[in-house]
Amino acid sequence: MTDTDDPAHRERLRRWRLVLGGPADESLGAAQGRDGAMDAALAALYDGGGDGEGGRTARSAGLGSSAPRVARWLGDIREYFPSTVVQVMQADAIERLDLTRLLLEPEMLAAVEPDVHLVGTLLSLNRVMPERARDAARQVVRTVVTELERRIEQKTRAAVSGALNRAARISRPRPADIDWDKTVRANLKHYQVEHRTVVPERLIGYGRRATAVQRDVVLCVDQSGSMAASVVFAGVFAAVLASMRSLRTSLVVFDTAVVDLTDQLSDPVEVLFGTQLGGGTDINRAIGYSRQLITRPRDSIFVLISDLYEGGVREQMLRRVAEMTAAGVQVVVLLALSDEGAPAYDHENAAALAALGVPAFACTPDAFPELMAAAIERRDLTAFAHRLAAENGSG
Repeated sequence: MTDTDDPAHRERLRRWRLVLGGPADESLGAAQGRDGAMDAALAALYDGGGDGEGGRTARSAGLGSSAPRVARWLGDIREYFPSTVVQVMQADAIERLDLTRLLLEPEMLAAVEPDVHLVGTLLSLNRVMPERARDAARQVVRTVVTELERRIEQKTRAAVSGALNRAARISRPRPADIDWDKTVRANLKHYQVEHRTVVPERLIGYGRRATAVQRDVVLCVDQSGSMAASVVFAGVFAAVLASMRSLRTSLVVFDTAVVDLTDQLSDPVEVLFGTQLGGGTDINRAIGYSRQLITRPRDSIFVLISDLYEGGVREQMLRRVAEMTAAGVQVVVLLALSDEGAPAYDHENAAALAALGVPAFACTPDAFPELMAAAIERRDLTAFAHRLAAENGSG
């Protein structure tokens, strides 16, 4: 490494050496000690091969064919890099080195850093996964699910419960639910002197009993390959919502076929293993099935999570959405439910839905509880989408 008395300058040179790899040996010096081990781990993944001299190995020779070698490499990167960097390197390794086959090996699954993207990859391999790897794969998925539940459950319960309570007080209460004291006080300005009575223009109700089902929620999730992270988050959110007695929650996943996973919502791991990532997309068919689950339109929220690339009958899909909104269903369309922002999506279908008063936008998991609260209270979702885009720097 070039000599210098400035520690900050030395650190900059060190970082550049690790970024540039072996070709920078001549100008910046060879990486030594721990830096040398880090450099070797990076080279095994990102170097495209060399001339066979100086210890530089071709990419395929670095990791591509040996599960034990990959397992050791996974252990190395977990030692040398923070977990956020490890997750990026794992995702790159799966894509660049075609490691999906090796992920079916139990020793590989024991070595990886569990994250949402890895869960998506495992779910896509679910149908071809050998029995010996299933227990390890389930443990990886359960680790991620437990962490996601810890992240979202309390916030979701608080947001949804608060919105339900507010909605119960401002909506049209049943006669038995009217709070007459608050109703009279709120309508004193409408006192009719000649009749010596108050004409209540606005009825205020008690909050409904917690045991009553106040809203029906149908989550309809596109399980095509590009939606992997959204499927994982949607499955966990569905399980959390299903645990709330004030909601009746259904979960439907689809590609060209439709699968109802509602009866598995008590265990989000089983929900996720009930999905099958990949395949085509028939949104119209999925909406057609979901409509059968909606028996109380004005008390129902329908959440479609899809990139909107429709392989079914587009005109009928749009007509069904229009019919649901006209019947009073609160329709929400999410292009993604993940931390990654909006994926590639069908802009023409998104514009057609917006023309129906149904904005299509991406939503992060952290914003989803507030979105559900807005839907319960029937706030303006177009304004919500614009604010969310502004907060995320995308609009």
